[in-house]
Amino acid sequence: MENYTFNSLTLQLEGLNFTRDLVYIIFFLVLTFYIFTMTLNLGFLILIVIDKNLHQPMYLLFCNLTVSDIIGGTEIFPRILSDILKPPSERLISYYECVVQAFITQWFGATSHTVLMAMAFDRYVAICNPLRYSAIMTNKMILKLSVSAWGVPFIFVVVLIGLSVRLNRCRTLITNPFCDNASLFKLSCDSVVINNIYGLFYTVLLLVASVGCIVLTYGKIAMVCLTSKNKSLNRKALQTCSTHLVVYLIMSFSGFTGIALHRFPQYSDYRKISILLFFIVPGSLNTIIYGVQSKEIRKFLLNMFKSNKVLPLKNRK
Repeated sequence: MENYTFNSLTLQLEGLNFTRDLVYIIFFLVLTFYIFTMTLNLGFLILIVIDKNLHQPMYLLFCNLTVSDIIGGTEIFPRILSDILKPPSERLISYYECVVQAFITQWFGATSHTVLMAMAFDRYVAICNPLRYSAIMTNKMILKLSVSAWGVPFIFVVVLIGLSVRLNRCRTLITNPFCDNASLFKLSCDSVVINNIYGLFYTVLLLVASVGCIVLTYGKIAMVCLTSKNKSLNRKALQTCSTHLVVYLIMSFSGFTGIALHRFPQYSDYRKISILLFFIVPGSLNTIIYGVQSKEIRKFLLNMFKSNKVLPLKNRK
């Protein structure tokens, strides 16, 4: 018979379970990924600020994705790193901290999609309507897209978490390395029909909106490329759009795999891995992928490297 503890303010995280021999190896790997991801994203933000050539709509919108990766990683990884070194019985978290973590986790996941939708619109205007690009993608439009990318998910996630918070809790074990919405309502012995219905509606809406936006915008871009004889335009479109699609596919696959595996408790270890990949892989690859394909970023880094190389030579003289 299962023992119930009603509305406890202290919860236990199941976390990641490894043999004693692997604990420090996993800790080092996760720490390395965290430092690597934070360094890349913070470096990209600083680069955008100091280089005026990068004050373009595409990079300004991408800054939203960078900020989202920083917030998501900072909320999740320090806690995971701390819990890896603790025995399972000491992986405790307060209920209110768990709610905040669940909110930020869900908001981060949704914002990653909405920011990529805004960036898809930017690419659509740039390639399909280049003559009006500067007139459409003004600072005001960039602000509207950025506010929408953060504001719309915020409203949906407030409702999502609010539906879970209203439930009475009779369990204390979070079967996850960190708190998310599904982990929260699984603590309850009340009916979660409303949570499941709204959660399914929210997930389907996010998926349909993001996939629909990507398919629509890139379908239009593909049509323009097929009918255009401008090889320079086609090459630029292929370069930027393929980059965008790679980022979107990586993020979508790792994110929705984690959501789907919540329905199958027997695959909890695979779920934990897929959820971690959602934070590790896109967060570290986004900046690399966009940095590699960006002529402006490559040029800035090359000039900086050359200037640093020249300075020591001058000092020797």
